[in-house]
Amino acid sequence: MNWILFILIIQVLHFAATWKLYQKAGKQAWQAAVPIYNAIVLMDIIKRPKWWVLVLFIPVINLLLFPVIWVEIARSFRKFDTKDTWLAILSLGFYNFYLNYVIIDELKYNENRSIKPPSKTGEWISSITFAVAAATFVHTYVMQPFTIPTSSLEKSLLIGDFLFVSKFHYGAKTPISPIALPMVHDSIPGTGLRSYLKGIELPYFRLPGIQKVKRNEIVVFNWPSDSLALMWGDTSDKFTYKPIDKKTNYVKRCVGIAGDSLEIKNGYVYINGKQTILPDRAKTQFHYYVETRQPFTPDEIIHGYGVNPDEASFLGKVNENYKYVINLDKEHALLMKKDAKVISIKRNIDAKGSFDPEIFPHDPQYAWSQDNFGPIYIPAKGDVLELNKETLPFYKRIVSEYEKNNLEIKSNGDIFINNVKTNTYTVKQNYYWMMGDNRQRSLDARYWGYTPFDHVVGKPVFIWMSLDQNETAINKKIRWNRLFTTVHGSGKPKSYFIYFLVLVGLYYLGKEIIKRRKK
Repeated sequence: MNWILFILIIQVLHFAATWKLYQKAGKQAWQAAVPIYNAIVLMDIIKRPKWWVLVLFIPVINLLLFPVIWVEIARSFRKFDTKDTWLAILSLGFYNFYLNYVIIDELKYNENRSIKPPSKTGEWISSITFAVAAATFVHTYVMQPFTIPTSSLEKSLLIGDFLFVSKFHYGAKTPISPIALPMVHDSIPGTGLRSYLKGIELPYFRLPGIQKVKRNEIVVFNWPSDSLALMWGDTSDKFTYKPIDKKTNYVKRCVGIAGDSLEIKNGYVYINGKQTILPDRAKTQFHYYVETRQPFTPDEIIHGYGVNPDEASFLGKVNENYKYVINLDKEHALLMKKDAKVISIKRNIDAKGSFDPEIFPHDPQYAWSQDNFGPIYIPAKGDVLELNKETLPFYKRIVSEYEKNNLEIKSNGDIFINNVKTNTYTVKQNYYWMMGDNRQRSLDARYWGYTPFDHVVGKPVFIWMSLDQNETAINKKIRWNRLFTTVHGSGKPKSYFIYFLVLVGLYYLGKEIIKRRKK
């Protein structure tokens, strides 16, 4: 409904601002009023290709094209001055009203106008505009670059990995914040200023995808609690509003999908009563207390056991022995246990029954911790949820924040949704449980709860660059074996970088051969 209203407003404004201009160009006034057809006729008036009409209906991309069209309309009626160009752009197209009503009698339609830019500068600006539009289209609807900033998926994805994230696997979302700088997230780099215009939003819409979110896939999503004022141990549910598409991008593993029952026992995830078996590339990691006879060297920690320096903490020397907390997967923990200098190694797990207020649902009814949690149910679209004192801590954010209903809980315990008393709620979308493999160094669903499907961004598919943060030498800083590797799959990741170089070489060789043949 919101989409229809938005399009209707645009059509009314277009007709009001251009119907006399259509007549001046030898067309009929009614042709400015018929949706889509009016755009086709307009392309004929301004001497631009018909495929531009398709671009006009692609959110964000159309915003880059609208100023070009406003200027083209003015120039089609011999308004070539720099002043006219800036008025067309800065007035957001309302300059057309001035042309259409105030000076319409003075205007002459330039039927034989050349669309070639009159100068090198104009040609350069035109090329830049369309390059930005093409890049924005790819970034928004096809593939987005993404950087791994934390170690929550260590071993599968490393700090310093640069990814390509597919938007089309789960279906690309049309932007909710349409007036924004292209290819920039929530703020302008280096300024801290918002990159989008607040208060102007489009309805949520997602194009059809080629697959559903699968259990144990790595997923990029907008962090649901980005706008939560007090997240840890929060009981106020106070949010500072932020559009979904401008919330912080996160990457985790989807360990539970809609309709699953989930429980965590001693750090291990159980889905529908069975312990999760992760893909062979995934390595679950935990904190281990380690006591040694001699201290570890940094080289032993980093290269011997594959541990980042910030994931190993020296606790001190006690009775001639050295104590550490080190983040390890099971394979490296067993390897360290065999080290002659190691006296003992023990996994650190929060005891069952201990209440951590930072853990979802942040309610003393549920004495849960990061290592012993649940069971809980992950809601699916169409589920009818029972609402009561026991279930509201899990579902109140779904009802009020994620699905935008007015939820009131009276002092006597009565529940009202949109001013109607009820004790049930029908879920409008699927929800997911996102966790990191680095179990005790991951800010994930155990802290904020469910992730709605409308927050899902895409599926990481490809690592195109990987930089080791612990190295300074350029020949060592680049992790060559990770270049052009796939994110998902089984077995050791294989680099396709050499194949990429061969293809680039063949492309330039073929280009040179064609060039010489033409000569």
